[in-house]
Amino acid sequence: MLTELLSNRIILSGLIGWASAQILKTIIYALVNRKLDLTRLVGDGGMPSAHSSTVVSVAVAIAFECGLASPLFALSAFFAFITMHDASGVRLETGKQAKAINDIFILLSDLTEDVKTPEQKLKEFVGHTKLQVIAGGLLGLVVTGASYVLF
Repeated sequence: MLTELLSNRIILSGLIGWASAQILKTIIYALVNRKLDLTRLVGDGGMPSAHSSTVVSVAVAIAFECGLASPLFALSAFFAFITMHDASGVRLETGKQAKAINDIFILLSDLTEDVKTPEQKLKEFVGHTKLQVIAGGLLGLVVTGASYVLF
């Protein structure tokens, strides 16, 4: 059963799309911030979007396996579009709101000792800019397209 699962090129494409984005995201974060943060290997947000890379990788693999006219490709294309739109919309706004709330708690705790701050900060890296989404989508297209052409 595991052998069958690991021989599924669509699943492998999604995993490779996700892993390549997460590795690139970690490298880019380290270059920009001049520090290595290994939590970026599994973290949300950042450049490029692993969500976009994963869903585009899956859609491209389905296109190769089933054809562009297949219902499965149509479903995966719409799923990719919705995921990418959500990553740069609702999830991006959620991250902005989390940052604002975290900043408010810091400000209030500096002003008075009576403020109970949450035990953990809200997660700020949850969404993506349009550029991060586009970069992730292109990464998924290139990685999966290349793997099908080369192998």
